[in-house]
Amino acid sequence: MTDPTPADGPRKIAPEDRATSGPFDESEANPVRPYIDLGGIKILPREGLNLRLEVEEQTKRIVAVGLDYAGSTLQVQPFAAPRSAGLWEETREQIRQQIRQQGGRVEERDGPLGPELLAEVPVIAGPEATAGKRLARFVGIDGPRWFLRGVIGGAATADVEAAAAVEDLFRSIVVVRGGSPMPPRDLIPLKMPATPGTA
Repeated sequence: MTDPTPADGPRKIAPEDRATSGPFDESEANPVRPYIDLGGIKILPREGLNLRLEVEEQTKRIVAVGLDYAGSTLQVQPFAAPRSAGLWEETREQIRQQIRQQGGRVEERDGPLGPELLAEVPVIAGPEATAGKRLARFVGIDGPRWFLRGVIGGAATADVEAAAAVEDLFRSIVVVRGGSPMPPRDLIPLKMPATPGTA
């Protein structure tokens, strides 16, 4: 299933219909749709969708966008990527190692968005610090000069309908890479939405 790695780096991994079904590059998006502009990504508002921005304490930089939808959570991060090579292959390996180091379990499977990781991540919760396990699906798609990573939690890790709703949400995202040069794997800058009331 894995192609030999071309000389210019790992191959890009994305659904064959990515350009028409998303996640979209800014150049492929429908310009008249009322997107919420978060800088590096644009989100299409929909009924029942709740949006959170995850901010890094020290730098006050927005590092991820959290979306609550269909009884599930979807955390997304856009990264700069080389024009000719993909990042998802390598990123999956890094995630796999991190989860195993934390004592979690992880398996790779072919999902509707391509190869994904289904992980059981250890969680310490509550004042008694009881250890629990949380299921998470790690999905990723290599686009032109960008890579979009998603972490799915909640109902969409097991429930087929919730999963389909969240996958559809992930595919509706528009990545705005911008023209400025950026090293691969750098987070594409995210920002607060400009219009009041859309956050």
